[in-house]
Amino acid sequence: MTNRRAIVGLFEQHGELTVKELVEFTGASKQMVHIVLNQMLAEGTIQKLGKAPKTLYRRLGKSSPKELSVVTLPQEATEFLRDHFMLITEIGEIREGAEGFALWCQQRSLPFEKTVSEFITTRRKYLSYYHSNGLIDGTKKLHDTVGYEEIFLDTLYYLDFYAIERFGKTRLGVILHYAKQGQNKMLMGKMMDEVKPRVLKLISELSVGAVGFVPPTIRREVQIMKFIQERLKISLPLIHIKKVSGVIPVPQKSLSKLPERISNAENTFSVTKSNAFDHVLLIDDAVGSGSTMNQIAGKIKAKGIAKKVTGLAIVGSFKGFDVITDV
Repeated sequence: MTNRRAIVGLFEQHGELTVKELVEFTGASKQMVHIVLNQMLAEGTIQKLGKAPKTLYRRLGKSSPKELSVVTLPQEATEFLRDHFMLITEIGEIREGAEGFALWCQQRSLPFEKTVSEFITTRRKYLSYYHSNGLIDGTKKLHDTVGYEEIFLDTLYYLDFYAIERFGKTRLGVILHYAKQGQNKMLMGKMMDEVKPRVLKLISELSVGAVGFVPPTIRREVQIMKFIQERLKISLPLIHIKKVSGVIPVPQKSLSKLPERISNAENTFSVTKSNAFDHVLLIDDAVGSGSTMNQIAGKIKAKGIAKKVTGLAIVGSFKGFDVITDV
């Protein structure tokens, strides 16, 4: 029996195996096992999960998304899906564009072509909120939200909405969600490749004198805000903002009422006195109610650090008081 036939048989029997197990079962060299695995990966009969040294190979069944049939779409629709749709499957695979949307439809038993048309119509409705500067202006939404005693932010921008009706998270929302929740540097890098030019362009256009990054409220091994700050490499003075908690840290996203969120932001963030600037840009990954960024802006102005404060979020909510709880 050849090594390939032996390895194929083992996958049929066990379903999923590591390289170490394949070497032990077959007696083949590790190099030979990798050759066969690479052939099977190229054929789409197995999938690779995890990273070394915890890599696992799993047999793909007949119903696998690898064999998903995608109806040919007009070029314009194909390009629109490529630019605006991403799906991360339950096993952590990235599916983009038409292929990803076909799988999304299959999972919900929806007709592909009809749903593509509905998605494009819905997404274009949200794209209409973009201004000429290529950003979404959430300032009016902030002012229209009932519960604020004072609005300290002069302007609030988003690079995109976090989610849209019916279809859920936007492409950027998907990347941010899984990058942050999974502390995945690959996805964080993918996000920054897309957003960095737009952030730097805004900084140039606004002629800001300093920037501040909203610190995280939950401890994680890999902090996405730290990653954003390091990747942007902005050569401007940095406003130092700290998260100070009581005995029990209370994350903003755990609070469902606006007064609670305002109180939390007001009492658990501090700003260190620095030089004075005409204009400061505050950057955060996601904005729901806007309370965190607004209260920090108030502290910046109260200490005479800036006359004007603009907020910028990678993604933001569409509704007035809409808490983004899963990031």
